[in-house]
Amino acid sequence: MQMKLRITVAAAITAAAGVAMAQDMVVKIGHVAPVSGAQASYGRDNENGARMAIEDLNAAGVMIGGKKVKFELLAEDDAADPKQGASVAQKLCDAKVAGVAGHLNSGTTIPASKIYNDCGIPMITPSATNPNLTKPGYKTTFRLLANDNALGAGLAFYAADALKLKRIAVIDDRTAYGQGVADVFKKTAASKGITIVDEQFTTDKSVDFMSILTSIKGKNPDGVFFGGMDPQAGPMLRQMEQLGLSNVKYFGGDGICTNDLIKQAAGAKTLENVVCAEGGASLDKMPGGTAWKKRYDAKFPGQFQVYSPYVYDAIHVLVDAMKRAGSADPKVYTSFIGATNYQGVTTKVQFEPNGELKNPAMTLYTYKGGKKVALN
Repeated sequence: MQMKLRITVAAAITAAAGVAMAQDMVVKIGHVAPVSGAQASYGRDNENGARMAIEDLNAAGVMIGGKKVKFELLAEDDAADPKQGASVAQKLCDAKVAGVAGHLNSGTTIPASKIYNDCGIPMITPSATNPNLTKPGYKTTFRLLANDNALGAGLAFYAADALKLKRIAVIDDRTAYGQGVADVFKKTAASKGITIVDEQFTTDKSVDFMSILTSIKGKNPDGVFFGGMDPQAGPMLRQMEQLGLSNVKYFGGDGICTNDLIKQAAGAKTLENVVCAEGGASLDKMPGGTAWKKRYDAKFPGQFQVYSPYVYDAIHVLVDAMKRAGSADPKVYTSFIGATNYQGVTTKVQFEPNGELKNPAMTLYTYKGGKKVALN
């Protein structure tokens, strides 16, 4: 009798444990950014934002379709390389992630977006700004900030209307991002009566720009626009100072608009000539920016760059759609992303039919006294 009772109790405990296990649902979310190479500071910042989001969601005890969910982050490194980006996109498809926050660069995000579309997984980029991303019309592709049409045009308007510049040289790094934002700036600046005195090209691996800048100096510009990232912008600013281009304004999109640019410029006085643009409000004007940044700095001191709050929001937007759909199955919940009305850290997130963010903000910045300062 005692043995039978023990077996019955053990069976009951086992059954109860089985029910508890059945109630827990594991949902994998992917994140991709360059955490190796020259742009690793961006990538680590983005991945930190993803880890914060997953940690907060798990602490909140999220329920989807009546089941408690445990979220797992599958973080991948694309090294800002389009081929590696495509490879890790396929890897995340094969891992059957429910959604992806990423990629960081337009050059990796655009080819990856087709792979995610083909395997039916939604992706929200926190930082890729090339307008071509949403042109194919994939129902799985979303962007959480303003695109290059807004950034390039906003910088050109500022150069013409606020600074009254007349002669600007344009440099780009030939990436999808750099070339895209430079083209928008160039066309808009020309429409505002600015003369484009020179066009030069480099790569996203270069650090020596002396010959390019020497050629530009001969054209007597009052401004230089660079379409690229901060690992190139920093050395370029140092070399501009060496060549006596110390009074020339220096423009760029969100690719150069980082805290890391201060370190990359290594004390060059030309840093204070920078005017750069980010898609989104400044942290102190974001709905939850100040409080969120305080928590971020406590977890990841000294690592903040630009995009981590957008990554944080991207993951929450994915999960918000899952909750409304009552399912983490991409076939079921992806259509709910388009109807998002989510109050995030960065903004009130709503999407246009093509996956672009509705009413995106844009902020211009400069650098004063070794600090990044908002101009608007």
